[in-house]
This record gives sequence, structure tokens and C-alpha cells, in this order.
Amino acid sequence: MADITDLFIIGGGINGCGIARDAAGRGLSVRLAEMGDLAQATSSKSTKLFHGGLRYLEYLEIRLVREALKERETLLRAMPHISWPMRFVLPLDPKMTFESDTPVSKALAMVMPWNKGHRPNFLIRAGLFLYDHLGGRKILPGTSSLSLKDSPEGAPLQDRLQKAYEYSDCWVDDARLVALNARDAAQKGADIMVGAKVTEAVRENGNWRITLDDGRIFYARALVNAGGPWVGRVIREVANLDSTETVRLVRGSHIVVPKLYDHDKAYFFQGGDGRIIFAIPYQDEFTLIGTTDRDHDGSPLDATCTPEEQEYLCKFASEYFAKPVTTDQIVWTYSGVRPLYDDGAKSATAATRDYVLSLDEKGAPCLHVFGGKITTYRRLAEHAMEKLLPHFSKAGPAWTAGAPLPGGDFPVDSVDQQIARLQGDYPFLSPKWAKRLVRAYGTDARSILGDAVQASDLGRDFGATLTEAELRWLMSHEFARHADDVVWRRSKLGLRMSAEEIAAIDAWMTNARQAA
Repeated sequence: MADITDLFIIGGGINGCGIARDAAGRGLSVRLAEMGDLAQATSSKSTKLFHGGLRYLEYLEIRLVREALKERETLLRAMPHISWPMRFVLPLDPKMTFESDTPVSKALAMVMPWNKGHRPNFLIRAGLFLYDHLGGRKILPGTSSLSLKDSPEGAPLQDRLQKAYEYSDCWVDDARLVALNARDAAQKGADIMVGAKVTEAVRENGNWRITLDDGRIFYARALVNAGGPWVGRVIREVANLDSTETVRLVRGSHIVVPKLYDHDKAYFFQGGDGRIIFAIPYQDEFTLIGTTDRDHDGSPLDATCTPEEQEYLCKFASEYFAKPVTTDQIVWTYSGVRPLYDDGAKSATAATRDYVLSLDEKGAPCLHVFGGKITTYRRLAEHAMEKLLPHFSKAGPAWTAGAPLPGGDFPVDSVDQQIARLQGDYPFLSPKWAKRLVRAYGTDARSILGDAVQASDLGRDFGATLTEAELRWLMSHEFARHADDVVWRRSKLGLRMSAEEIAAIDAWMTNARQAA
């Protein structure tokens, strides 16, 4: 028999790559197979936040919120290049009424029947008090009151909005988070395989025999099904296992429009349907608005922001912004399918965002990963390893809590210094270029730039400051194979590039792969 790997992971999203990193760092041999690109589906289509989930408090998801709040600062310290603190403005609308069937709203209706359809300010403040204190916050500032009258935060909003609360969460570059977890796993010995679809996994002689679509066969002592939206298909069609557990596919759509305001804070808006949306500064020149919650049928790769969802988000945002947001302003949309554990909730909005880890030990172990939030991916990986550790006596202890991701080995509050130093050492970099490189690669930006003394030393410029040197790095260190992997996942440079420029990138990468 061929060499037997300790752990074989199906799925290259944040959960699969997070588990691969954790396991490899404990000394286990690890292989991961992703049928497309890393973060190709759900993990690159989030709202880009490390957050506790303020609205989940109304559903009494206390454990989930507490764990996520604790993780915000742990993760922020580990990746100050791709994550940073952000303040959120929650306007108080005296005219807002809403429809909701959350446990909190039902209880409120019983004790305050005259208050039907209104979320009282004291309830919002109580929720924010819990939000400030559930997670042991140390770095991020707490909630404060804010007058919107004659303030930068109030300037883009409608005049009826006079007061707001302001609280803290964190921004994160979701697709880069996945790529950096995969890279760190590879540095610790994991074999990360992209464009590698698993077609069959069967138990054989006390192990798993895994077959890829190109005919390659691998053996492993344990299997992790981190297929995300495809977790059910892996159970039924790839591993042919009996299971009554299922996922509920919920589509979350976002729109991107030109910058709607001039400050660097985000907005949290409450809707009359009981939902919320965010409006977030995005890529310096844009505003990101989302998200929706719709049950999704069909392939997760077919998920798109429908015209109805685009109209919904524009109308929702226009209830708050003084200048209406219209569909003709939209420059880009994206839609991801969240694989939520099917807990029988009546609506997509009410379905739990918590994760469920199900271990099948009827032979060689197989761990199925259901659900999960990007904020809790590291804790999910630790919990996954806790379930698998009895099968691996040689595995080391948990280690990821204090470990920076590649490029993140600098203090949280020194990003500006990193940018200034990089530009000082490479004077040909413009301020925006230097900022982009530090925000994407951190201290690894120097490895990309090498001994370049002028921009031409980095090779061809494909547009938007993307050079041959950076493309080579992305292909050799971050598993990128195609232009979309680069311009829509590992960066969002596609927002600033023409179709011709993107096609030129794809042609260059194809030639580079063939020459390798």
C-alpha cells in the first residue's frame, strides 16, 4: 500500500484550510483537496467581517456570540495586515417598526404589548452592553453614543436620524485569510492540492482510500468533510455514508457601489422586515452593501445576486441615506451560499449560524463540518482536532491562538509604520501601491519586491499595480492558477481592471503553468 496520510481534508474553504493548518502544526501529515480554487465559493463571499454577530443576540445564540467576540481580538493580533478595527454606526430611527419572530421580540411583545413593531432604544443599548462585555474586549473600544447632527457620520444620512450608537467590530479580507491559512499549512508540511476533485472515498483495511478525478489515489487514517455547501453531497455521493444530517443552503448577496461617504466607519441599518444590512467602506473607492438571506436551490456555484436582491438592497439602504442608492450605481455584485446546519428553523434568517461537528466512527473516522462563521474558524479547527485526537496519539497540543499568519508578524497598531518603511525602502512605490502591498502581504511584501530598485525590475505591469513579480508569488506561494483567482479572490483588483487586462493576466498565467 502507498504511504498513508494521517488526515485527508475535502474542501479548500476557510474551515478546511483552518483545520489543515492546525493539524499540520501539531505534527500530523495532512493532504487537502479542493476541486476548484481556494475560497472559490462561500469563503470569498462573506460580508468581510470578524464580528460577534450583534443580531444573533435576539435569537439567544449566546455561546456563538461569546466565542466569536473572544476570537475577534485573537485573530486581529494574528493578522494585522488583512484585518483591522472598524467602528459601526447604528442610527436610531424613531419611526422604525419591524416584523420579527425572534425569542427576544416575542418576549418583548408579551411584557410590552403596546410596543408592537418597535425595537426600543433601551433594548438596543442592552444588546450593545452585552456585546461589549461577553468577549473580554481589550483592544477594541466600547460602545458610545453619537449625535448625528452636524457630524461626518450624520452627513450622508437622512435628517430624521439624529442619534446613533457606535460600536466596534473588525474588517477582514476573507479570501486572503483562506490563502494564508493554506500557505501556513503548506509551510508546516501539508500537501495543498487545488483543481483536485475527490470522486470517491471508501473505507478499506482500516483506512480511507480517496480517489481524485485525475485518477490519483491516496490513503488516509481519517477523513474530514469540509465541503461547505457540498458537505451533503460528499456524505451521500462521495463517501456513500448513511446520515440524517443535512445543510440548509442560504444565499447571501452583496452589491458594491461607488463610495457613498467620506469617513472610514461602517453603518448598521435596521429594516422594517426585521433584517439588518451593513454599508461598509470597501477598497478605498467603493461602498459594500449587504447582505440578503434567501434559501438557495441549485448549485452553489450558480449563486448570483438577483435583480430582486439588488433592488432590495438599494431600497433598504435608501431608507437611510439622503441620496437614494439605485441599481444603476452598482459596479459589482457577489453572492455566496452559506451551508447552515438544518435545525428546522422557519426562515433563512432564523437558521442557526453555529457550527456542528459530526464524527462518524463506524470504521476509519470521518468528521463532517456543518455551518460555521468566518470569525470562529480557528476555534472550529481546534474543536475538530479535539474530536480527532483520540485517533492520533502523536499529535501535539493546540497552538494557533498566539501564532501570526504569514506576513502578520508585526504589532496591530504599526500598519502605518510598515507602509512608510516599505515606501522608504522602495521609493518607486506610490503611497496607494505601498498600502495595497502591506494590506495584502504584510512583511512578505519585501519578499515579493526583492532587490528591485525601480518598477520595471518587477516585470510586466498588468494594470492597477499588479506586476509579474506579484503574479509569480501568488502562483508559487498561494496556489493561484487563473486570473480570477488573483483579481477577484486574492485581491479585488478586478474592480480597477478592464476585461482586456484580466485576459492578459490569464494568458500569462497559462504560459507560466505550462512552462513550469
